[in-house]
Amino acid sequence: MAVEQKLMHAARRIVRSLVRILLRNGIASDALTELVRQTYVDVADQEFGIEGKRQTIARISVITGLNRKEVSRLRGLDPLDRADAVWRNRAAHVLASWLRDEAFLDRKGDPVDLAFSGDVPSFEALVKKHSGDMYPRSVADELLRTGAIEEVGGKLRMTKRGYVPSADPERIIDILGLDTAELMETIDHNLQAGEDDERLFQLKVLSDNVPVEYLDEFNAYSRRLSRPVLEELSRWLAERDRGQDWSGDDERVEVGLGIYQINRAARGRNRDEPDNQVES
Repeated sequence: MAVEQKLMHAARRIVRSLVRILLRNGIASDALTELVRQTYVDVADQEFGIEGKRQTIARISVITGLNRKEVSRLRGLDPLDRADAVWRNRAAHVLASWLRDEAFLDRKGDPVDLAFSGDVPSFEALVKKHSGDMYPRSVADELLRTGAIEEVGGKLRMTKRGYVPSADPERIIDILGLDTAELMETIDHNLQAGEDDERLFQLKVLSDNVPVEYLDEFNAYSRRLSRPVLEELSRWLAERDRGQDWSGDDERVEVGLGIYQINRAARGRNRDEPDNQVES
């Protein structure tokens, strides 16, 4: 029962943050309620069957707590879109390819400045090679807008080892769905891991009584420390990513590491608790 109570408490905190975003964007409770019920049915149907047996409405009803009529109705709705699980921003993929493909690197292994078209190599050639169905000008405009590349001497130069679509609300909402789900998948993996199983990296550093005068300093300092780590990991992954080559019988995986900042007003605490904590 203690585990169930803790799970419900955790769910309440997650839902509270989500509801705040939904309300701010005009989405009423009925829409979320319907989505949650359909998701229960979908996950039960796809992931909680009994091996060798066909999943039934009766079993879904038992494990979800929904009656069979409701399960049947929800099963008949349009299937939930699972594309978010493999969502990749094409602009980010082009950047990764720029870091990986030797045709677009100098002798030191750094990405060369690219003319948009004409010269070899060119940005147009990069996009066509690694994201053939995208318009090169649209990709360039997106990367210029976000500051991932800049125009220098008539050529395009990479400025960041990554793509952060911070100015686009729709992209941020995509990240809300994808990154939050990935963090929860990491936590779920660690919850299920046995004593001899490898747990995924999951750390957080947090202090809850820092004078506000240090906020900007912390944000700048944490960015300065984090960026080289992510740049190095981006390069490491770019060297090993097969791009659009899915040939061969070897298994492929998605791997990565996420870092995010925490800024919120302090709400007070039990003074017996430690001032600084590192959670794993």
